[in-house]
Amino acid sequence: MFTGIVSDIGTILDVEGGDNLRRLRIGCGYDAQSILLGASIACSGICLTVIARAPTEHGCWFEVEAAAETLRLTQAGHWRPGTRLNLERALKMGDELGGHLVTGHVDGLARIMQREAIAPDATGWGATARFLLHAPAPLHRFIAPKGSVTLDGTSLTVNHVEGQAFSVLLIPHSLQVTTWGERQAGDDVHLEIDLMARYAARLAQTA
Repeated sequence: MFTGIVSDIGTILDVEGGDNLRRLRIGCGYDAQSILLGASIACSGICLTVIARAPTEHGCWFEVEAAAETLRLTQAGHWRPGTRLNLERALKMGDELGGHLVTGHVDGLARIMQREAIAPDATGWGATARFLLHAPAPLHRFIAPKGSVTLDGTSLTVNHVEGQAFSVLLIPHSLQVTTWGERQAGDDVHLEIDLMARYAARLAQTA
């Protein structure tokens, strides 16, 4: 389990394999000794298992494998050396739950329709960004105003919903410490719907 609070930005260093299985080497600032083999790390919202790791001068690299289903349903099949990823270590008992409960199981892809900069005030802290996204059917029915959604591994609050379109806001700090500072209209991002919304819909369906 995760919380959707990004703790580092990783960079793809190497990609091996084909359409059925790929091994990805990711560089990051984590301490290699703190990562156990078999540990789960959310990579832009995808829960992947660490199969190797080693220290580097500025942190470490770790390797994960993405199987055919993951490559088909997510952006992992398009990751290349230099691709930057939002990273989050798995939640431990006693950790602060800063976002919301996230499984790391991507439900689909949402497309950014518009990015709008909200002018900064006199503080000089930078501009907040409003993103308008399109959710695929039938996932859009799980997205509600003021509810939670996970996009590229980032826990965000939904501001507005209209049909299959919804919007989120990212403050300057979030834009700096995640890959959202790079995101533009036309980009596809990993979408994981809220766990509680998923079960509430299932209960309503079977009632």
